[in-house]
Amino acid sequence: MSKVHVFASFDIEHDQDLYEQLLEQSESPNSGFEVSSGSVRTTGASLGSESLRRRIREADQMIVLCGEHAAGSAPMSAELRIAQEERTPYILLWGRREIMCTKPIGAKTAEGMYSWTRRILQDQISLRTRKATADAAVKAACLAHRKP
Repeated sequence: MSKVHVFASFDIEHDQDLYEQLLEQSESPNSGFEVSSGSVRTTGASLGSESLRRRIREADQMIVLCGEHAAGSAPMSAELRIAQEERTPYILLWGRREIMCTKPIGAKTAEGMYSWTRRILQDQISLRTRKATADAAVKAACLAHRKP
C-alpha cells in the first residue's frame, strides 16, 4: 500500500521542533504517511497564494500540529481555511503534552484535537483515507445514476 501524502501545518515561529518530530515519524517504514509539503515562512500577501493552495490541494491529507501559539498563527489559520475550501481532510494533533495547546482560528468547535501518539496518528490517517475513498465511490455512483 502506498503512503498517504500529507501537508504539515505548524507554527514556524514556535513549533519547528514538532515538524521535525513529524518528519522523523514519517520516515518509519510502517508510518503509513510521508510529508510531501508543509508550512513555510510567509508574508501577509502570500497567505492565500496559489502555490500554497496547490500544495494543500495536492496532499491527500493535512496534519495540523497544534502548539501553544496555534490560535495566534495567521499562516496556520490560512492553511486550515484553504484545506476546508479544497476539501482536504485534516487532523488536529495536540503537539505538546506538557502545555495547553490551541487550535488555529477557523477550526470548528466540535473538532477534536487528538493526542499525538504513533498509533493514534496512524489510525486517524487510515480513517480519513477510508472515508475519502467511500465518499468518492458514493459521488461516482450518484453521477452514474443521473446519466440517462
